[in-house]
Amino acid sequence: MMAQLSSVVAVTAAILVAMIFSSVHKVEEGHIAVYYRGGALLKATSGPGFHLMLPFITTFKAVQNTVQTDEVKNVPCGTSGGVMIYFDRIEVVNFLIPSAVYDIVRNYTADYDKTLIFNKIHHELNQFCSVHTLQEVYIELFDRIDEDLKLALQQDLTGMAPGLIIHAVRVTKPNIPEAIRRNYELMESEKTKLLIAAQKQKVVEKEAETERKKALIDGAFLAREKARADADFYTAQRVAESNRLKLSPEYLQLLRYRAIAANSKIYFGKDIPKMFLDLSAFAPGTMGRAPGDASSSPNTADTLKEFEGRL
Repeated sequence: MMAQLSSVVAVTAAILVAMIFSSVHKVEEGHIAVYYRGGALLKATSGPGFHLMLPFITTFKAVQNTVQTDEVKNVPCGTSGGVMIYFDRIEVVNFLIPSAVYDIVRNYTADYDKTLIFNKIHHELNQFCSVHTLQEVYIELFDRIDEDLKLALQQDLTGMAPGLIIHAVRVTKPNIPEAIRRNYELMESEKTKLLIAAQKQKVVEKEAETERKKALIDGAFLAREKARADADFYTAQRVAESNRLKLSPEYLQLLRYRAIAANSKIYFGKDIPKMFLDLSAFAPGTMGRAPGDASSSPNTADTLKEFEGRL
């Protein structure tokens, strides 16, 4: 009897422990839990942390509501010319607004990204390829594919699943037939050579232009120096001509008079210091006379007049 009671207690305890473990669940940060009971989605949601639910009856799924990157791989795409190409990987960066989790899960299940992102990428990419040639898809318009896909996805999601935001779309270079790829590589090689030759030509032209500018600068400098030298020569020539015209006997005589008139000291007497001019020496018939001879001393005024006449 005691053995049976012990067994019942043990089973009951095990059931209770199992119920507790199945009822307690943890939601990670950056996720929101949605609950199902009998396969039906419940309206209640839970944020990060530990929560309780009815054991064995209620289940939950955690839906990420932070930025995440979905990878769509090996997407086939047919161009307008009938060439089949493949995109190895397309990355879609997106996030789900917390308030929109319940409605999107209700309409598209917890695996909403399969319908709203993966399938839409296949559709939009094939739409793009079908109206463009291989040259446009692979070369000319490849840089537009990312932005065009993003705009097309976001436009559809705004109407179908408000709250799912597309941040960016990154598309890798598609795989094309090997023969076509080799032709493109050869074309790129030739284009690179052409660009290098064009750049070299620009460098040569730039160097030639620089030399021409240097020559013009040097020529302008030489012209300015020649003009300056001509002007200096003309000025010196005119000054020389002017001086020749000025150095006439009359003008020189005038300068002598001005020099004598500018002398502020006049010495009188028969014994004038030897550092000054002895005017008596210029009187007629007085050469060799003694300075103290009164009979031989001329009138000072007469002697000055005679001296001026000799000048």
